[in-house]
Amino acid sequence: MKKSKMKQLSKLDFSHMEKVERLNLINSCTGYKSANLIATKSLHGKSNIAIFSSVTHLGSDPALIGFIVRPTTVPRDTYQNIKDTEYFTVNHITESMIADAHHTSANYDNGVSEFDKTNLEEEYKENIDVPFAKGSPIQLYCKYLNEYYIKENDTIHIIASIENLFFEENLRHDDGWLQIDKGNVVALNGLDGYCLPKLIDRFKYARKDTPTQSFFKQIIKK
Repeated sequence: MKKSKMKQLSKLDFSHMEKVERLNLINSCTGYKSANLIATKSLHGKSNIAIFSSVTHLGSDPALIGFIVRPTTVPRDTYQNIKDTEYFTVNHITESMIADAHHTSANYDNGVSEFDKTNLEEEYKENIDVPFAKGSPIQLYCKYLNEYYIKENDTIHIIASIENLFFEENLRHDDGWLQIDKGNVVALNGLDGYCLPKLIDRFKYARKDTPTQSFFKQIIKK
């Protein structure tokens, strides 16, 4: 396929754009993002679930993740519930869940559960009070550890530990690696573009001055 001409836009160009166009452009230009549902429960026992595209791996030992909470100038049930109870779940979104998952971004009133407004179902594990999203092939039970205020755009970076991990057994390889495309897990392109990634290859640990070697194709790539 012939490549199209490269377009250049500056920071000044961004400032002159209409809000929605700028929102779509900047949210999509950084590449694919994770698509996860974060579920919480309030001190009064009210469940909540919301879509997030900012969940990232922070470390393996200890097992840590992070995600971004938007400005708290308006009520944020997810943030408030995590602050009150310390616990939440992260649930991968599958192809069949995308319409309901996307709907959780709607601006419902404080205290309204998105579980009640979608076909998403609560699922509970033994000795865990916070709900999971039923049907999600990879689910994390997490505990709030810390947060960092980002003054540049008035957001909050939440840091949490993975207390328990649940996943469909067929996704796991012998070395522990989870092949998430086998679970039809989607990614986000921008704010509203849902994609179904497909594994192309997997490579062994890269060492300097040594050709890259594929796990699957068993060939040396230079």
